[in-house]
Amino acid sequence: MKKIDWYILKKLLLTFAFTMLLFTVIAVAIDSSEKGDDFIKAKFNTKQIITEYYLGFVPFIWSLIFPLFVFIGVIFFTSKMASRSEIIAILASGTSYRRFLRSYIVGGVLLGSLLWVGSRYWIPKANGIRSNFQTRYVDNNNPAFNQNTGNCDRCYYLRTDSNTFVGIRDFDTSSKTSRGFFLDRIGNNKMIYNIRAEVIRWDMATKKWQLFNATERKIDSMGETMKHYDTMLIALNINPGELKKDKYLKDRLTTPELISLVKREELRGSEGLNTYRVEIYRRTATPVAVLILTLIGAAIASRKNRGGSGVHLAIGIVIAALYIVSDRFSTVFATKGNFPPLLAAWLPNIAFAIVAIRLYRKAPK
Repeated sequence: MKKIDWYILKKLLLTFAFTMLLFTVIAVAIDSSEKGDDFIKAKFNTKQIITEYYLGFVPFIWSLIFPLFVFIGVIFFTSKMASRSEIIAILASGTSYRRFLRSYIVGGVLLGSLLWVGSRYWIPKANGIRSNFQTRYVDNNNPAFNQNTGNCDRCYYLRTDSNTFVGIRDFDTSSKTSRGFFLDRIGNNKMIYNIRAEVIRWDMATKKWQLFNATERKIDSMGETMKHYDTMLIALNINPGELKKDKYLKDRLTTPELISLVKREELRGSEGLNTYRVEIYRRTATPVAVLILTLIGAAIASRKNRGGSGVHLAIGIVIAALYIVSDRFSTVFATKGNFPPLLAAWLPNIAFAIVAIRLYRKAPK
C-alpha cells in the first residue's frame, strides 16, 4: 500500500460513511413521523425510544442499504477524481489499471468483511430489539395482522424424531398450555404407540410436558393395550419457545442459531424452510456483493466524460435498481417455488460479476 492507495482508500471510507449517515438521518426522520402514534401509545420517553427501538432500527437499515451505498460512494468520489484528471495522471505515471484498482479491492474486502461479521452476529441482535417493538406495539394493534384467516393459527403438527409425530391444538404462549394433544409413533410403517390428552402444559420444574386426562395405547404382536392417566409427564423434543409463529424469526437469529433451526426443522419434516435457507446463504452472498459493486463502480466512474458525476450517478442508480430487482425475483422464486435457495442467493452476484468483468475489460487503461 503506497500513498496513492491510502488516498483512494481514505476517500472510499469517508464518502461511504458520509452517505450512510446522511441516509440514516433521513430514514430515522421519516420513520419517527410514522411511528409517532406508536411511541405515544407505548408511553416511551426519548431514552426508551432510542434504546428499545432505534438501536435495532438503525442497524436494520444499514444492513439493507450497505452494498448500495458502498457502490454509490465509490461512483461519487471516483467520478470526482476522473473529472479532475487525477486518474489520467495516475495511469500516465506508469501505474497499470489493475494496480490502480488494488485500493478499491482492499476497501471492498474491508467493508464486505465488516458486513459479513455484522450480518451473522451483530445485526440479528439489533433486529431482536426492533422486532420486539414491532410485534408488541405495531402488529398487535393492526387489525389486518390479527385477522383470522380461517386456519388454526395456534395449531402445530411436528415430527420430533424420525418416527414420532406430535399434534398440538390452540397453544397459549402465555400459560404454555394447549387444549388438545396427540402423539403417534410409527414402526415398520405401522402405528405402534399413541397418546391423546385433553390438555398439555409445560412443567417448569421438570422441564417436561404434563398431560391431563390422557389415554395411552400400545400396539404390538400381542395386540393392543390401553391405559388412562389423570396426569402424566412426557419428554418431547419441543420447548414452548418453539411453539410460536414469529415472522421476524429469521431476522433475529444469528447465523449459527439459524443453521441449527433449519437442521432441527428438517428432522421434524417442517415445510417452508427455503426462507431460512435463503437468509443463511444471503448473509455470505451480500458481503461478496460489496466487493463486486465496488469494482463495477470504479470501472464506471473512472472514465472521464462531459456529463461529469451526474452521468456516472445515473448509471449507478440504474445498476443498483437492477441488482435489487434481480435479488427480489430470485428470492421470491426460492421461497414460493422450487428455485434452489443457494442459487437464489448467489444468482445476482454471478450476473453482476460478469458485468464487472466486462466493464473492467472495456475500461480505459
